[in-house]
Amino acid sequence: MIFGLEHITFANKWVLWLIPVAVVFMGFLLLKRRKTAVPAFTYSETSAFKNFRNPIKGKLIEWLPILRMLSVVSLLVAIARPQTSFDESKVTTQGIDIVMSMDVSSSMLARDFKPNRLEAAKKTALDFVDGRPNDRVGLVIFGGESFTQCPVTIDHAVVKNQLKDIKNGLLEDGTAIGMGLATATQRLKESESKSKVVILMTDGVNNKGLVDPTTAADIAVQYGVRVYTIGVGTQGQAYTPVAMDAQGNLVYDYAEVQIDEPLLKDVAKKTGGQYFRATNNKKLEDIFQEIDKLEKTKILVSAYTHKTEKFLVFALLALILLCLEWWSRYTILKSFP
Repeated sequence: MIFGLEHITFANKWVLWLIPVAVVFMGFLLLKRRKTAVPAFTYSETSAFKNFRNPIKGKLIEWLPILRMLSVVSLLVAIARPQTSFDESKVTTQGIDIVMSMDVSSSMLARDFKPNRLEAAKKTALDFVDGRPNDRVGLVIFGGESFTQCPVTIDHAVVKNQLKDIKNGLLEDGTAIGMGLATATQRLKESESKSKVVILMTDGVNNKGLVDPTTAADIAVQYGVRVYTIGVGTQGQAYTPVAMDAQGNLVYDYAEVQIDEPLLKDVAKKTGGQYFRATNNKKLEDIFQEIDKLEKTKILVSAYTHKTEKFLVFALLALILLCLEWWSRYTILKSFP
C-alpha cells in the first residue's frame, strides 16, 4: 500500500468530514472567481497578441487551484492523525505433565467393552492425547510388574505410536497397581511443571508387585502428583480370559468383575484426584472428557497494539503541493495583465 499505510486508523476521525466540505467550498470559490473575473485592460481586438499566446501554459495555469485544493486535503488528513496499527499477542502456556498408567493384564481383554477393555482404553487415551496439545504426556504399563512405555514428552506422535503398540503379553501377568503408580510417579519426580497428573486405569485387585498401592500414593503426595483412578469393567459378570489351553490360547468364560474400588478411591482422595468407574466404552470416553475439563491447561494471553503516527507524510505532502503551486504561479506560469 502507498506510504506503507496498511491497517490505517485515524485518531481524529471527525476531521475527515471537513475534507468534502473544504473541496466543495474551494470549488465554489473558483467557479465564482472565474465568472466574475474582468480583464485589466480592454482592447478592440486581440490579433496583435496572437504571437504571445501559449496554450500549454494556459492549461497549466487552470490546474494551479487543483494543487492548492490537494494541499488543503493533505493538511486535513495530517490533522486527522493517520496511524498504522499492529496487533501482537503474547501467549504464555503453563503445560501439565501427565502420565497415563495402564493395566495390560490378561483380564483387560474382557469383552464387556468393544472390542475389549484394553483396546477401548487405548482408543480413548489416543483421543485424550490429541486434546492436550500444550501438555507433556508419558505412558506406563503394568501387569505383574511395571514398565515405562514412553517417557514424558511433548512429542505426541511418539506417545501415540507407543500407545498403539501396547498389547497383552508384554509383561508378566497379574495386577501390580502399586508398581504402576510408583513407576508413573517416578517419571514425574523431576518435573518442573506446577501441575503433575497420573491417570491410572485398572480392572482388578492388587495382587503382585514390590510396592503397596497405599505406599505408592504416599510417594505421589510427596512429589505433588495428583492421581485420577479409573476402574474399568462392567457391573456383575464379564466374558473374560479365565485360563490358557495347551496351545497357549486364552480360554474365555463369564466371571465376576472384581475391582478394588475402596483402594482406588483412597488413592485418588489422598492425592487430590478423583475415582471414576467405567462400565462401557461411552462411560470411559465421558470420564476422560471430565478429566480433560478438570485439568485444563492454563493459558495467559497478553494483547499489545503498536501504533505508528503517519501524519508527517501528509503534512510534508501538503507543504510540497503548496510550495509547488506558489512557485509555479510566480515563475514559469506567471501571467501579466
